[in-house]
Order: sequence, then structure tokens, then C-alpha cells
Amino acid sequence: MDWQLLSLSFIAVFLSELGDKSQLAAIALGGSSKFPQAVFFGTATALLLTSFLGVLVGEGVAEILPTNIVKITAATGFAFMGIRLLFSGEEEVEESENN
Repeated sequence: MDWQLLSLSFIAVFLSELGDKSQLAAIALGGSSKFPQAVFFGTATALLLTSFLGVLVGEGVAEILPTNIVKITAATGFAFMGIRLLFSGEEEVEESENN
């Protein structure tokens, strides 16, 4: 087992999930439920399944495309989303100032 890769994967997913919409949904469900254990097992299973599907898709894509292309595509997508979020935030601030 590659412990460094395991640690890196854990840290990346753990940090990216903090404050995520799925975590906020789990908080809301857990707070309003009489059975928080069911919410925990449901959300944990969902995260495991989505991670499993992501790994399978990643493995399949890695067999078809070179790793550099996948990294460039992912970086471009994240940069595009970040720029879009920055500009959408500015528009919301301008709208609230005008009202």
C-alpha cells in the first residue's frame, strides 16, 4: 500500500468536503432527525459510492488519455470555475449596493 498516496487522498478529500454543500445537508438532516446514526450511515455511504465512482472513472480516463491532458483539463476547469465565482460575487455585491 502506498501510504503517502493514501494520506494525500485523505487530506485532499477531507479538506475539500469541509463546509461543502453535502456536509451542510448532513448537518441539517442530522439536526432535524430522531435518528442521526441513519443520517451518518446514509451520508457516509453516499460519499464512499461517489468516491468509488470517481476512482473508476479516473482509472478509465487514465487508460484512454495521457495523464498530462487530464491534469490540464482539470486545472482549466477549476480555473474557469474560480474566475466565474469571482465575477459572479462582484455582480451580487454591485446589485446589493444598487438596492
